[in-house]
Amino acid sequence: MLPPVARRIQTTIRLKDCYLCRQEIRWASGGAPPWRPAAILDEWVQREARPISLRQLTFFGRTLTEYRLLSSANYVRTELPTRLAHRLRDMQTLPYVVVTNPHMSHVYELYYKAFETLRRVREIKTVDDNDRYCNIITETLQEHLTVIPKLTMGIIECQSLMKPEETNRFMNTLLRSRISRRVIAEQHLALTETFHSPWHFPDAKQPQDPSSDFVGDVFLKCNAKEVVEECSQRARTLAREAFGSACRMPEVNLQGHLNATFPYILSHLQYIVGELLRNSIEAVVERWRHLPGHPAPVDVLICEAPQHVIIRISDQGGGIPKDILPSLWSFGKGPRSHIHLENLVRVPKMAATMQELRAFPTSAGGIAADANDWRRPVDGSLSSLTYRPPDLRLGMGLPMSRVYAEYWAGSLELHSLEGYGVDAFLTISKLGNKNEQLSTRASMDAV
Repeated sequence: MLPPVARRIQTTIRLKDCYLCRQEIRWASGGAPPWRPAAILDEWVQREARPISLRQLTFFGRTLTEYRLLSSANYVRTELPTRLAHRLRDMQTLPYVVVTNPHMSHVYELYYKAFETLRRVREIKTVDDNDRYCNIITETLQEHLTVIPKLTMGIIECQSLMKPEETNRFMNTLLRSRISRRVIAEQHLALTETFHSPWHFPDAKQPQDPSSDFVGDVFLKCNAKEVVEECSQRARTLAREAFGSACRMPEVNLQGHLNATFPYILSHLQYIVGELLRNSIEAVVERWRHLPGHPAPVDVLICEAPQHVIIRISDQGGGIPKDILPSLWSFGKGPRSHIHLENLVRVPKMAATMQELRAFPTSAGGIAADANDWRRPVDGSLSSLTYRPPDLRLGMGLPMSRVYAEYWAGSLELHSLEGYGVDAFLTISKLGNKNEQLSTRASMDAV
């Protein structure tokens, strides 16, 4: 007869063996493998990621030559697997029960597949090599459109297994790294598209690029006023789709330094400003449903300083409820997380762009006929491959907006006065000389 302690150990081993048997059956039937050799990943984790600024991104494309195009390709070729390796190592440091969550496991498998594919690409020496590499990048970007919804669902389901600050730090690190990889990948795709364009060569019939204010995906003369006007129009349209055409819509008043321009990636700014305006407009519409008179306007103030441009968006939509305020910037926690989880199930893919907010998919975005064709839609993103209804709340608009804002060394702050309204302050680095803000080393390196 075994003593009680030994019986408990024996029972634990049996339970563990049963679990491992179930895992082996799952892996044998085509699931994720139980382990992979760590030496290759260790080698890539030892490499430092090399952050880049908007100014450096434009350097390759200002006077685009074959040498600069191939230099850009080889920078991307080494950076993508390096940054993926660090994030894979970060995921390996999570509690085991979190990593085995089906959604988290899906993201891990996507990352590892991309890492294995991209690390094997040899040095790019010719334009043909580059075109083949662009096909690989495009396919990878399309596959990774499932990352944001899957990652968020996994975090919500595992919120009781990690501390809130650890969860948010992990999500911010992964999403910021995701943005960084898409930025350098899509920038290179855009430069390659420019290289093959009819206006690129000296003897071209078309003497000047009609999009000369763009260098790849970087918009050199991004005008805050124009972005606010475009996003406010779109936000009003989305509000009508959500609340009905009969709803009373607030005006958007714009004032301040209306000629302020700066280099930026347009889709990033559109997402942030679009989310802020959409929140403000919809809050005002909801509040004035039961109040007489015309809805109070949403005021937008643009301030230009020597180093920054600040956009303040103010509304009188009643402010943010106290129960939501503590989890405002959280991807997982919050009183409505179960609703967000149900809604995320209906969003299989997400590019995190303003353009994907529409009721039904359309061909207007210009989806490539061939999945291996690197020539992308004109909006410079993969938003044409995704769509979601405008009234489907996911609880990640503000946290994602802050990730976008902080990526280029900016900031996003909200001040709420319950019963009155909200002031949002978006600060943007004006000179384009700030490096992308990302975690350059995996967290395990510090252990």
